[in-house]
Amino acid sequence: MGKMGSSSIHASGSSSMVSLSGSIIGVLLVLISNQMAVCNGGKTSTFVRKAEKATDMPLDSDVFRVPCGYNAPQQVHITQGDHTGKAVIVSWVTMDEPGSSKVLYWSKNSHHKMKAKGKHHTYKFYNYTSGYIHHCTIRGLEHDTKYYYMVGVGQTARKFWFVTPPEVGPDVPYTFGLIGDLGQSFDSNRTLTHYERNPHKAKTVLYVGDLSYADNYPNHDNVRWDTWGRFVERSTAYQPWIWTAGNHEIDFVPEIGETKPFKPFTNRYHVPYRASDSTAPFWYSIKRASAYIIVLASYSAYGKYTPQYVWLEQELPKVNRTETPWLIVLMHSPWYNSYNYHFMEGETMRVMFEPWFVQYKVDLVFAGHVHAYERSERVSNVAYNIVNGQCTPINDPSAPVYITIGDGGNVEGLANSMTEPQPQYSAYREASFGHAILDIKNRTHAHYSWHRNQDGYAAEADALWFYNRYWHPVDDSTGA
Repeated sequence: MGKMGSSSIHASGSSSMVSLSGSIIGVLLVLISNQMAVCNGGKTSTFVRKAEKATDMPLDSDVFRVPCGYNAPQQVHITQGDHTGKAVIVSWVTMDEPGSSKVLYWSKNSHHKMKAKGKHHTYKFYNYTSGYIHHCTIRGLEHDTKYYYMVGVGQTARKFWFVTPPEVGPDVPYTFGLIGDLGQSFDSNRTLTHYERNPHKAKTVLYVGDLSYADNYPNHDNVRWDTWGRFVERSTAYQPWIWTAGNHEIDFVPEIGETKPFKPFTNRYHVPYRASDSTAPFWYSIKRASAYIIVLASYSAYGKYTPQYVWLEQELPKVNRTETPWLIVLMHSPWYNSYNYHFMEGETMRVMFEPWFVQYKVDLVFAGHVHAYERSERVSNVAYNIVNGQCTPINDPSAPVYITIGDGGNVEGLANSMTEPQPQYSAYREASFGHAILDIKNRTHAHYSWHRNQDGYAAEADALWFYNRYWHPVDDSTGA
């Protein structure tokens, strides 16, 4: 009996030791795995852009040239004018006198000219008085149709064109360009040229904020709003740019008596915010082809019960993914950012809205603000509740990919200081100027590419197939 007992004790002890050893090994593996997860992020590009100062183009640059003719319209730009893409807001400035606010327009296959009547206004900013700013909404347009339009009726008329989007539907292909923080430097001109010559011809620009950078000049010199409008006209007059307000649009300068935020921006750039029941032009939504695009305001209140919060809470349930499968959000300040510039500035908005982004399976979030490029993994950080300590982003197939594209090329230069080590949520980052293309193919697939200015027009510095979170929620974390 004793011998058998001794054997039982010995066997039991061995089993316990094996079990203990296994537990220790398991704990060590978990610790090593966690350590690797913390320390090993994605890819930091080895491409090193030549260090040089970003310089604004002088006022006599050809890209700022005033069009010829008396009271010729200038700074012409268009954006979507309703919720579904059957209207266009046409905006322009006349300098000598108000002139006409009418727009003549006709479809490619018709010679019958139709008229739309807009309105004009001016504004003052410190010692600057604007020209006459015209806004005219053309409604009742046919989908997928080329239209010509003329402004400056009765004086120096100028002619442009645009193409309306296809009718909204789940498998409608459409190509968007993405630009942010452009400014009006020599690098800005390279970015816009690179975008224009990209063989993946985009039809609409999703612009993530910071336009003219006029506020970098003494007294926020609004002449630089005029030069910027003339600079980008070569694109904005022919395809819609969907506007997002950034910090350089705030223009709040009480020391010179300017206490109304966003005054130049809201006077010059109108958006169809009322079509989505928004109460302010800084947050709104549109449908375009197979995409539902929500624009948010990083610099307007977004805490609970604020107008933006209430609007987004009511807006997200309206998105019908069987009609518009691709849910895209634009904002200015990024939530996931591993650069040492503007680090954590988007954190409070993330805390407020990220649970909704996961709940409603947002596909992509584009931001600017940081003057570099970064793409995240699909991650979320929604488990943390102030007492549980779960404050590390985790992989989440229901979460969006966050892309920072504030690399337009403005005078403030590149953000080239990164946090080390690269965090796990960061899939790819690079301090270069450029733009991106989002080519939606159907309800399940979209091809995304980022193009740095130094490369050939067709070169893709970062590329990825995105799979729709609603229709095809599989792993799409491997870049090309």
